[in-house]
Amino acid sequence: MRSRRLVISVAVIAATIGLAPGIAQAAEPVAPGAVAPGAATPGAATPGAATPGVGAPAVDLAKAAAPDLKTYKSPAERSVRKALPGAKGGVAAQQAAGNPDLALVLNAAATTAHAFDLNTTVISADSTLKVTVDWGDGSSPDAMDAYGSTELKSSHTYAKLGQYNVKVTVTDPANQAEVVNEFPVMTAGSDFVAHTPTRLLDTRNGTGAVRGKVPAYGSTRVQVGGNGAIPEGVTAVALNVTVTNTTSGGHITAFAEGTELPTTSNVNFEAGQSVPNLVIVPVGKNGYVELANRSSESVDLIADVTGYFTRTDAAGYTPMTPVRFVDTREGLGTTRGQLAGQKTFGTQISGLRGVPEGITAVALNVTVTNPKEAGHLSVFPAGGSIPITSNVNFTAGQTVANAVIVPVGPDGSINVRNGAWAGTDVIVDVVGFYSTDSKGAYMPIKSVRLIDTRDPRWTHGPMQGRGYIWQALSAGEPGIAGYVLNTTVTNTAGTGFLSVAPDPNTREQYRQGSQVFPQRPTASTLNWTAGKTVPNLVQAGSGNNGIVDFWNQGWDKTDLVVDIFGYYETN
Repeated sequence: MRSRRLVISVAVIAATIGLAPGIAQAAEPVAPGAVAPGAATPGAATPGAATPGVGAPAVDLAKAAAPDLKTYKSPAERSVRKALPGAKGGVAAQQAAGNPDLALVLNAAATTAHAFDLNTTVISADSTLKVTVDWGDGSSPDAMDAYGSTELKSSHTYAKLGQYNVKVTVTDPANQAEVVNEFPVMTAGSDFVAHTPTRLLDTRNGTGAVRGKVPAYGSTRVQVGGNGAIPEGVTAVALNVTVTNTTSGGHITAFAEGTELPTTSNVNFEAGQSVPNLVIVPVGKNGYVELANRSSESVDLIADVTGYFTRTDAAGYTPMTPVRFVDTREGLGTTRGQLAGQKTFGTQISGLRGVPEGITAVALNVTVTNPKEAGHLSVFPAGGSIPITSNVNFTAGQTVANAVIVPVGPDGSINVRNGAWAGTDVIVDVVGFYSTDSKGAYMPIKSVRLIDTRDPRWTHGPMQGRGYIWQALSAGEPGIAGYVLNTTVTNTAGTGFLSVAPDPNTREQYRQGSQVFPQRPTASTLNWTAGKTVPNLVQAGSGNNGIVDFWNQGWDKTDLVVDIFGYYETN
């Protein structure tokens, strides 16, 4: 028997501190004497000193995931008694003759995305018993010996998500009696179902809500479960949320309808900006997601769905160390040169650079740089029609990134369309993929602030230029594949970009001071310029040690805020 207790060593918890408004219009940082590296590749530099995340309270992710770690019970009254073959007198005679109170009480508790602990209480006279547990998935039953009234503990991990019927049988050979108790259980994790990019909400024209701006400190709902091809009962959803027609700074918070408004944020903006950000957010019991406008002026909101999570077996997630698939500046993955206005290119994903064949969707970080004018990018499956949805919004000269989850076409490729009338460079980094062979099931949690370098309890100050902060998220828990995070930089002193990657060191190495300086990543998560606040979702892999690094790839200091919304679990 086992029960996972996933604990994060938190760098800082600062849930009550809000974020300054804004998002970056970024160019790459240029070191003295160095050449500007473009959207995501740093110039040569001497490594900066690491800023470790230490000295703060721990957060128990298992507690945060408690709403999804459900318990199941079956009382003694549901026990069904029968006589064994060859017993004389039938059931009534056996009940009267020996061990008439023989019964079972069952209590099961989900411990991970795929696993349960089972507590079996046996009510019996003093007699030698045989107890078997059939987990309902075709695996060999667990067999245990018992004597008289007792409690037995067992555990099981299901290979696939879904609902299973657990049946426990206790046999009393001496009294020729047998009792069975059974009940259904549902695994806690969720698999991903890719969805053609579809607009679910647009307050500008009344799609999915009453037409009109979301008022200051107000909110609007997005129907997810039971909307179109999305079934009822989904647990979470991948939405690209865009805020537009803004007249002041602020942020948007996404959360499950019917739950308490969290203090974390998803989309930060300033006056006059249109800002998108991908969110993976739990869905309320009634099938809705709430989008709260945390600013002093009204805004328009747009929400586009690209997939949802369900407790039935579908596609799991496999994280990757970010791999560059497209860079129009170099001709990687497409024709060299800017993507012209109103034009589309396709690029192969499956079967290349560690991504297997047969995937259903891919997790990307898509960056626009050197755009000639304002516009947007749309990312969609190859072979599909051009959607009205957007993934990255930009202005002339801006470098901006956004996380994207998109289904792949039948041939395993995707399309990228430039919605502007003039050209732009495009960079695409793959950070993970979804497939039926992937084992990472999603566990949404009540969002938690992990790092806030502005908080007084953080003694190291802002992130230093060319340095990094390490964060132990699931050290000692090899079953955790990755995490869904929202990263935000604020109080930026210059231009730069953020990279997120697994750390090669163990927590013990950091404690002993024997860590090695990690290899500097080359992929970018978000870009910024001086004085801006920039958010972006990150699906970070856990690596070998459950530690994630956050790199300031600029030469000037910046503050960093990191929120966690869930994790992927393989067992």
